[in-house]
Amino acid sequence: MAHTTNRPLTQVAVPVPESAPRFYSVAQAAQMLGMSAMTLYRAINSGGFPAVRIRGRLIVPAKAIEVLADLAVAEQTVVDAADWVPVPRRSAE
Repeated sequence: MAHTTNRPLTQVAVPVPESAPRFYSVAQAAQMLGMSAMTLYRAINSGGFPAVRIRGRLIVPAKAIEVLADLAVAEQTVVDAADWVPVPRRSAE
């Protein structure tokens, strides 16, 4: 029988190559997260997931996915993206 130890997971900093994308399409991000693109679109539109809109096109910052994953591992818990998405600023009236 193999012996295992109950050591906490440690976070290892992995350098990101300069060629790594800074943004993903919603379809790419959804695939990475193991969900449908429609589910991710709904989360983004409800304010439950961070994204950038440029002329009607939504893109997902790679950093958002990295931070969510790192936080889930570091805290060894479920991270709800909706709890961490900043509230959009209103324009001056």
